[in-house]
Amino acid sequence: MKILVDMNLSPIWVQVLREAGFEAIHWRDIGQHDASDLIVLGWARQHGYVVFTHDLDFGAILAASGATVPSVMQFRVVDPLPSADAAAVIRAIRRFERELREGALISIEPERARARILPIKR
Repeated sequence: MKILVDMNLSPIWVQVLREAGFEAIHWRDIGQHDASDLIVLGWARQHGYVVFTHDLDFGAILAASGATVPSVMQFRVVDPLPSADAAAVIRAIRRFERELREGALISIEPERARARILPIKR
């Protein structure tokens, strides 16, 4: 699975995800630091990446657009550094791997993770 780490998350996540067996890249290495969420989503869609973010706007964009890809993982924590709870993220990716490949919005919190299949129905 290919994972695009958004600008609002530390580049350290790339190494953590790679060590867990995933292909990962940080947005700073491929795009403008001030790129809009729509540009990030478009790039991820075009290149087959799942977006990993701390930004709730991605979910709103997916809901409003009716998009079926790309999948987005929202890390909903106070401290989004890998040292805080990388294990929860890795568990969620493995648990929802099929959903992420098919199109989903995954919300990851320290104690739980949940998936909404895309497109998000209103």
